Amino acid sequence: MSNALALTIRVAVVAVALWVATALVEGIEVGGGTTEGRIGTLIVVAIIFGLVNAVLKPLIKVVGCPLYVLTLGLVGLVVNALLFMLVGWLSNSLGLPFTVDGFWSAFWGAIIVGIVGFVLHLLIPDRLDQR
Repeated sequence: MSNALALTIRVAVVAVALWVATALVEGIEVGGGTTEGRIGTLIVVAIIFGLVNAVLKPLIKVVGCPLYVLTLGLVGLVVNALLFMLVGWLSNSLGLPFTVDGFWSAFWGAIIVGIVGFVLHLLIPDRLDQR
């Protein structure tokens, strides 16, 4: 399979996971008026989410390695929440109708996105999802 298909599948998985987070967590909202507008917003936010995680998360892990070891990885939950808040802020800055209201919304949203993404990646055949 092509890399473009694998990338498309990953973006779709994150978009679905973000949609589930907006449905379950108070304080995470997606606008866009129409269904197509909301889907488009979720796709663009999923791309932003992927870029933020691909660029910043490894840097934070390297710099914060002692904290990860000291807290047995629990600081990762805080880092994920802060990155989720950053995605919300970047989305708003770009004019996208995606909002994350506060740390706790971001905390639970990041957990839900992680769990839903994990489950969806388990359901997708490895030949399609080249991770």
